[in-house]
This record gives sequence, structure tokens and C-alpha cells, in this order.
Amino acid sequence: MRYTYSNPRHNTNECEQIPTYPVIDSPLALAQAHETRNKLMASHPELAEEGAIEIVVIKTTGDKILSQPLADIGGKGLFTKEIDEALINGDIDIAVHSMKDVPTYLPEKTILPCNLKREDVRDAFISLSASSLAELPAGSVVGTASLRRKSQILHRYPSLKVEDNFRGNVQTRLRKLNEGVVQATLLALAGLRRLSMTENVTSTLSIDEMLPAVAQGAIGIACRSDDEKMASYLASLNNEETRLAVSCERAFLLTLDGSCRTPIAGYASKDEDGNCIFKGLVASPDGTRGMTISLGTFPRFLF
Repeated sequence: MRYTYSNPRHNTNECEQIPTYPVIDSPLALAQAHETRNKLMASHPELAEEGAIEIVVIKTTGDKILSQPLADIGGKGLFTKEIDEALINGDIDIAVHSMKDVPTYLPEKTILPCNLKREDVRDAFISLSASSLAELPAGSVVGTASLRRKSQILHRYPSLKVEDNFRGNVQTRLRKLNEGVVQATLLALAGLRRLSMTENVTSTLSIDEMLPAVAQGAIGIACRSDDEKMASYLASLNNEETRLAVSCERAFLLTLDGSCRTPIAGYASKDEDGNCIFKGLVASPDGTRGMTISLGTFPRFLF
């Protein structure tokens, strides 16, 4: 079995085409790939044999272009297109994706039968000078390449500034923070947990303060639609609660025909009775306009 993984946008930008062993610039992508490999090996003893699984790293468009904000690059599948092509061409057998990077329409001849159990969906606030966004002095610069984060920051804290071409892996962003390029940054808590780097977290933002990206914290694993054996392997790893939540959030994104040019957020969960709870947000990049919607309610203008 040969498989690859897509590089989560906030952590992997300098991958090389090196099969079978780790690429040092891709710690989060490798962590997700190894998590998948370990689950496959634990569930299917035949895959635990030496050489049964090979990791292949593929550099995507989103990894190659680091000099521009993602919104300026445009297009869909910035972090998945080349991987999907390798999957369809039979160069690899499965593809491990960060679900928030997966377009709402899957390429023909591919399916996504598995979502691993979701990690914490919240965003982490990291700063050397303040304990929260509210404590940052006016004029402080927050580094984030996410329009979703930018919009919500500027709406709540219009006195702050946002550096939206703040890209690179986790280590690069933390280095820029330490060098004083920005006074704070936000990163997905899920990625920091997978990297065992939560010691860098200053505080964790609540869902109400920073609604997460659609499918944030979820890993999805794709294969070819005609590969029944691989689909069976992957289905055995699927976490149904995660799959349902991610499907709900992605349906919201699909309805809006969202892209990286539009700040969109969405989060689905269960209440005490097992019913689905959903909250979504679509806003302007500058944070001056926005609309929220909750499952079972009419949309309302938030600002």
C-alpha cells in the first residue's frame, strides 16, 4: 500500500518528494499520516508487516506559493489537487487530508469513506505580551492567513491590525512571533495537540469568541471509488459522529459556494438529547458585516 497525505495549510509548506520516511518541514502532516498508519496497522494485522505501508509526500500548489495570501492565490483544492491526481492515476492508494482543506466537491473516481475521530475544534491564542485578544493594546498586529479569523478579530477588536500574509509552518509562525513581526497569532488547537506543542498556547478561544473553520480538527481519508478493498480498510476506521458533524458543516459551505476568498465558519455538534446543533457565519473580510445562522432558526445579521 502506498499512501500520501495533504499538508495542513498552517503547518506544511516545504515538503519534498521523499517516500517512506519523514520530511522535517512537515511535522503536522506526518503526525496525521502516522496516526492513520498506526490505526490501520492496529485494525488490520496484515498491514503491520514490514513494507506493507509506504508514506509518500506530495508538494501541492498551496505549499509552493508562500509569498501571497491564500485569498489572493484563489481557486479550490490548493492543498489537495496534486494529491487527488496522484490518487486517480494510481500512484498512491489512499490520501490523508486535513478536512478543512478539502473542496466540497470530490474529484471524480474518488470517495472519502473515513473521518478519524475529531480533535478539539477551537483556536489557540498565542502571544508573548497579552493573555487574550482583549488585552492586546490598540495597534497590535495579529498574524493570520485566515480570512475567517481576520474577520472575527476585526469585528470584535477593531483597534487591532491583522497581517494576513502570515504563512508557513507552526515553527515558522512561532519564530516570527518571537522575533516581534507580530504581537500575537491564532492557530488551530488540534494541530498543536497533534504536535504535542500545547505549551505554546497562551489561551484557548471559546466557540462563541472565534467560530472555527468548517471541518476544523478533522482528518479525512480518501481512496479511489473502484478500490473496494481500500474502502473497506478505511471504513473500519471511520468515526460516525465526526463524519456526521463534518458533513453538516460542509453542506453549509457547499450551499454558500464558499472559497478562501470569503470568511465562512461553521460548527456542528450534539446536544444532550443527541440532536444536531449547528452554528454558521459568513462575513466580510474587514469584519464590518456578517450574518449568523443556527440550525432551526432564521439567519440574522450579526454586525
